[in-house]
This record gives sequence, structure tokens and C-alpha cells, in this order.
Amino acid sequence: ADNQKSYITLPLNQFYPYIRCGLCCGFLIDATTITECLHTFCKSCIVKHFFYSNRCPTCTVVVHQTQPHYNIRPDRQLQDIVYKMVPFLEELERNQMCQFYKERGLEVPKQVTAFSSPPGHVVVKKKKDAPPQAVFTMPPELDVSLMLEFVGAEEGVQHYKPLERRFVRVSGEATIRHVELFIRKKMELSPSCQVDVVCGDHLLDHFQSLKEIQNSVGEDALQDGLLVLHFGLVLPSPQ
Repeated sequence: ADNQKSYITLPLNQFYPYIRCGLCCGFLIDATTITECLHTFCKSCIVKHFFYSNRCPTCTVVVHQTQPHYNIRPDRQLQDIVYKMVPFLEELERNQMCQFYKERGLEVPKQVTAFSSPPGHVVVKKKKDAPPQAVFTMPPELDVSLMLEFVGAEEGVQHYKPLERRFVRVSGEATIRHVELFIRKKMELSPSCQVDVVCGDHLLDHFQSLKEIQNSVGEDALQDGLLVLHFGLVLPSPQ
């Protein structure tokens, strides 16, 4: 029947670049994202890496000059995705945690119920003859990743700090006004300084949302999945 649902089965290894740690090459455990560049690693792996380096292992951006641990955050959403795609992984990790507690005479967490889905493939449900859909969708609170590129300041603009955090993940409902406020705070701009934000060759208005901009400009605005916004500092026009 035309109304029957069909299934697509994809090999798990097609998703390895997104669910494996670039340091240990295993599946992500306690997924932890660097806020400066949005690259993700196992928490234990990236913490050990920071003992001898303050740079991202993938792109080599400086995470923080002296305390790189300040600029990492747990990525619970991605960890949930990994556990859903690799069903045995969470149970294995919990069992190892239980063993750790037992060996030290500590209270043991509850055992994890075994998952019934077989590992190795990802099943994507879709209606017959419908266009393919994404396996997972980003929740609305964190669905746009920005790259903010500073293009310079007009002559006469003084006393501003460099923008150290160029990569930001935010809601698509956020507006250019929110982006401007973020830039003002991080660069410690004076009230008289104006921030002009551009996407492609479009000067953006304060009321425009990031999702609206991304949809209207299309792929031309994206670089490696990031929405690229250029901004400059100018003085207000004389009345």
C-alpha cells in the first residue's frame, strides 16, 4: 500500500566522522565541545590533551592562552545521539563505571537495562516516496552555528578589544541585534560605536533572525556548516 512506511538502513561507519573522538578514535564518551571552534572530543581525551597544549587538536586554534579548560562545554545532545546510534555503548560505559565503584567499595549506580536494537546500522524511518529526512534534528535552542569575521574599524574608532570567540552556537530565533550585543560586550565597545553586520553582500537589519538570514541567503552564506557573518565598527553618520 502507498501509505506503508519504508525504512532505510545505513552503515554506522558513514557517521564515524561525527560520533568518534579525533584523539582516541573511539566513540565519544562525555562529549565535550570547544567553544572557540565547536570541535568535539571525549572529555577525558581533551582534558589530557590540554596538559601539554592549549590548541584544538583538529584545527589548532588557541582555545585559551593559559586556561583552555575554561572554553570547553559538555555536549549532552551529541552524547545522546551517539548513545542512540551505538546502542551497546551506554551500557558498556555504565558497567565500567559500576565496576570502578565496586572496586573502591563505593555505592554502585543502578545497572543499565540492555538495549534491544542491534549495533552497526542506523535505521531511518520515512514515508514511502517522501524525500529523505535527516536522522536527527538540532533542537531550536541551538540550531545555528555562527562564524564572526571582523573586517576592521573605521578611522576614529578607538579602544576596542579583539573578538577572541569567533565561533558561537545559538538559536535560529536570535536576531542581528543579539549578535551586535554579543560583539559589543566581548569587544567592550563604547555606546557611540556602531556595529554593521553583513552576510554575503547584504547589510543586515537588527530585526532579522539568523534562521531567516540562513534561509534567504542559502548555501552561499555557509562555510563548513557555519553561517558566516562579517562585521565592522563604524562611527554614526553626522546629522
